[in-house]
Amino acid sequence: MNLSLYQDRNTWLHRLDPRTKLAGLVAVFALSLCFNDPLYVAVVTAGVLLLIAAARSTRSLWTLRFLLGLLVVFSLGLWPFFAKGPTLLWRWRALEISEESLLFGIAMALRLATFVMSGLLLLATTRNEELNAGFLRMGLPYPAAFALATALRLVPTFAGAGATIIQAQVSRGLDLESKNILGRFGKFLPLAVPLFISAIRYTNQLSMALEARGFSPGAPRSLYHEPRMGQADYWTQAVLAVLLAVCLTLRLALGLGVVIPGRL
Repeated sequence: MNLSLYQDRNTWLHRLDPRTKLAGLVAVFALSLCFNDPLYVAVVTAGVLLLIAAARSTRSLWTLRFLLGLLVVFSLGLWPFFAKGPTLLWRWRALEISEESLLFGIAMALRLATFVMSGLLLLATTRNEELNAGFLRMGLPYPAAFALATALRLVPTFAGAGATIIQAQVSRGLDLESKNILGRFGKFLPLAVPLFISAIRYTNQLSMALEARGFSPGAPRSLYHEPRMGQADYWTQAVLAVLLAVCLTLRLALGLGVVIPGRL
């Protein structure tokens, strides 16, 4: 089963240089961290959603809907109890929720969702080979770039292997739908054994394949795909720089976008 997030489309986001996309990922993270007001964070989240729609990668977003849902639910359920604010809304013994802590929890849920969706956008619009080339052209040592590219390649591989194992066991009569959440979790534990065996076997085969081909991390090498910066890349980086400057001015100089001071 192929669970790769990459979607082969001919959009302007797909055509951007991988270095621009990596810079954009860092910029989105920084923009999300600038504010803890849900209104401001929601603007960044909406921007990422618009980019996903422009890249025609909504199918990849649908693939991670459960992960996004869990992040939002846990953030909304936990953060309001840990953050404190002056406007009290509810109290029971030592537990209390304020208006500011509730808004802060919503902002954290949006922030985590933005982090996941921006990473998804990068993987949905960039081939693994392009990412590897981008890491190298940014000055990252080849062993580190190869390790990052290999890790990103193995994630969908192992996810696909896990989905195949689950389907095989369900076809043999394994019931994963009955009982409560804890009971279902207990049924998933035995499935981890064949998944670990599959992962060890795959990594062993990968290492043997690299040795058979004489892989040497320190050897000079050329790239099949040579990334080149174009006019669209420079314009994109300029827009990102302006957005960062505006957001930093709003937060640091004007003090906007904050519901609980002292918290990122």
